Amino acid sequence: MTTAPAPEAIEFRAEIRQLLDILVHSLYTDREIFLRELISNASDALNRLQFEMLTNRDVRDPEAELAIRLSGNPQERTLTIGDTGIGMTREELIENLGTIAHSGAAAFLQSLAEGKKPSDIIGQFGVGFYSVFMAAEEVRVTSRSYRPDAAAWTWIATGGDRYTLEPAEKTERGTTIHIKLKEDAKEFAETYRLQEVIHKHSDFVSFPIVVGDQVVNRQTPLWRQPDSEITDEAANDFYKQLTLDLEQPLARVSLNTDAPVQIYALLFIPAKAERGIFHLRKDYGLKLYSRKILIQDYCRDLLPKYLRFVEGVVESEDLPLNVSRETVQANKVMERLRGAVTHKVLDVLKDLAAKDADEYRAFWKEYSPFIKEGLATDFAARERLTPLLRFHASRANGEAVTSLAEYVGRMPPGQRAIYYLLGEDLKAAARSPHLDYFRKENIEVLYLVDPLDGFVVTSLQSYEGFPLKNVDDAGLDLPESGKEKEREIEAAVPQAEFDALVACFKAQLGDRVTDVRASDRLVDSPVRLVSPEDARQRDMERVRRLVEKDYTIPKKILEINRRHPLIKNLSALVAAGQSEGVVNDCIQQLYDNGLLLEGLHPNPAEMVGRIQALMEAAVGRRS
Repeated sequence: MTTAPAPEAIEFRAEIRQLLDILVHSLYTDREIFLRELISNASDALNRLQFEMLTNRDVRDPEAELAIRLSGNPQERTLTIGDTGIGMTREELIENLGTIAHSGAAAFLQSLAEGKKPSDIIGQFGVGFYSVFMAAEEVRVTSRSYRPDAAAWTWIATGGDRYTLEPAEKTERGTTIHIKLKEDAKEFAETYRLQEVIHKHSDFVSFPIVVGDQVVNRQTPLWRQPDSEITDEAANDFYKQLTLDLEQPLARVSLNTDAPVQIYALLFIPAKAERGIFHLRKDYGLKLYSRKILIQDYCRDLLPKYLRFVEGVVESEDLPLNVSRETVQANKVMERLRGAVTHKVLDVLKDLAAKDADEYRAFWKEYSPFIKEGLATDFAARERLTPLLRFHASRANGEAVTSLAEYVGRMPPGQRAIYYLLGEDLKAAARSPHLDYFRKENIEVLYLVDPLDGFVVTSLQSYEGFPLKNVDDAGLDLPESGKEKEREIEAAVPQAEFDALVACFKAQLGDRVTDVRASDRLVDSPVRLVSPEDARQRDMERVRRLVEKDYTIPKKILEINRRHPLIKNLSALVAAGQSEGVVNDCIQQLYDNGLLLEGLHPNPAEMVGRIQALMEAAVGRRS
């Protein structure tokens, strides 16, 4: 005769004891979140059992219904939640309920210390089960694994320093959680309250959730319904249950087709690119189903990496069920799924841009880096991604942005290129001396103020037959009407004086510039820095400045406006042999101003002393 194992008391780890102390002794207005967590765990157990049954014939109770059942007893203040899922062995009970891997509890406690709302972050750190202690005096978890030879065990805890393990009498597969509710939480034993919470948080769980004898949840996957039948309210509820995002999604993508492959998909573009602290899904990738069975929770193979911000579900009955991750990656059906889903997402974004400029501007503000990444990394997608690009421009006001198509549509007759300006930010770009000529001739210029824009112009190079040209190009071919006549320049600064000033510039700046010369483009600005014609990768200079530790400032050509009052006064001082210190300080400051406006100055703070010296000199002369 075999003697049954005796009950065993085991202490919780320190961080779990601290976690339980917080949950047991704190009151939260939205305690109902514990029910969402327990139902979610039960659904995961059923999903895992389904997957196990695909490849393993040796499963306990193979004919048992896959379902989640809840029952409450208001008089006894008890709540029972049971599932017929994969179950747990004694060792798995210890692993899953007695410890939290990857410092989940520690991370949760840190978030609490930072003032985060407990009920909204419980699901993020693997501590969802422990939320039951917000409402429970005692919890008994009885489980029997799907493995035919596994015994049943009960895990018992009251929220104290330890839990107890003891053998159990349970013949069927799965897990049953018996909860003794606190006096002020007895509402969760009421049928109406259970139904209310299920509708709110778990309506789209893909297994029947039974309360009493009634299936409460919708259960039919929303993504299998035609888009015309999906209401905004239902879609938004599904999105919130999927992600725990508190904001409504910016847009949704619905796909229901049989060609080139059978696909059901319901995808969402979140309102914000940054995953908030309340966000449930902590990695990117879509949920992948085959014949209503969850195959992968985070499938990264359904969309290119630059669309990793998209959330949602994809299902295909054409995908084999006997899949591992490697099989999924190599499967030709996956290639067709990826192509169809990617095209649909990009089509929806294109339609959004055409139909709602304000909504698309909100999308672009959040997700422009992803689209630019795609343009730089996915050559095959450039034709589809280019219409999604937006830029600030010299004719736009405030936050307004323009597409390349809109820019081309506004070009005056005879304009042969699309002109752009790289700048540190919008204010710096608007003050750029490169714009002097373009303002005078009323030619629009795109402002590229994001470091990633360097990748964009390097990848794109032209649009609709018009080359993209940087306005800092020293050899830029512009209409003659915009050039200042030589005689007008001569009238502003005599050649001899100008030559002497150029010599001072060259002496002061040395090999930091490749040349100093007169400008035939400047109108209102005293100087500008332009790139030599043989300059390579100048569009990537801002990126290099950000990522390279040993970054060196590129050598440029300094062009001088001979008619500008400041230049004329400097020429006069040089001609009179006066104020060499002031002249040199002004030359250095003009050069630094140019670097600053180009977004290339490595240390703007070093200008402060020189600016103060120039101010003192100016005040001294006036006094």
